Amino acid sequence: MDIPTLAAGGIVMRHDSVPRVAIVRLRKDKTWVLPKGKLNRDETARDAARREVLEETGHQVSVHEFVGALTYPVRGKPKVVQFWRMQAAGNPVRKLMRDVSAVEFLTLREAIARLTQPYERVFLETVGPAVLRAIAEQERKRVARKLARAAESKKRPRKAKKGRKKTRRPNVPETTVQTMLADGGDAETGVARRPWLQRYVLDRLLSRESLRAKI
Repeated sequence: MDIPTLAAGGIVMRHDSVPRVAIVRLRKDKTWVLPKGKLNRDETARDAARREVLEETGHQVSVHEFVGALTYPVRGKPKVVQFWRMQAAGNPVRKLMRDVSAVEFLTLREAIARLTQPYERVFLETVGPAVLRAIAEQERKRVARKLARAAESKKRPRKAKKGRKKTRRPNVPETTVQTMLADGGDAETGVARRPWLQRYVLDRLLSRESLRAKI
């Protein structure tokens, strides 16, 4: 019995207005396929899947649950490809590998129709709905956590803002102010011991001089 060739790949999703799945076009035979590739020596299938997806799509991904395996013959030998659900993060971070000429994110129905190999179309048609349900559940939990945090935040008592305490200035009778103005702000009136009162009296003196100049 022939030893199967081991490979791994990803059902790579991206959230636009609707979830979209990545497929890649091979440069050599111009076929559209799911991103995948053979394991390197001493490499786990999960690690190989992440590496192959990065090389073929250019995207960093988060790896989620295992979704299934696909087996098909290549040059008379069986090839076993394990797939994980993955989430593409942001924009591409590297150029596509030489073997890949293009990558596209399509709706599940469009991706199934675009794939070249019948066995890949059947596989994606089988696992695709479960992948979409997993994404919907993940989004539901995210929204629930967000609402829970908002509700918890409303329950917490608001802390008083720390700031410099304003000093309330005492009322100064107008007669006292007039006396200070008449004395020109003499230190004996206590103005010198009250900086804020010095500024107040100075402002009044300046206002009086300005008024006289206009007359």
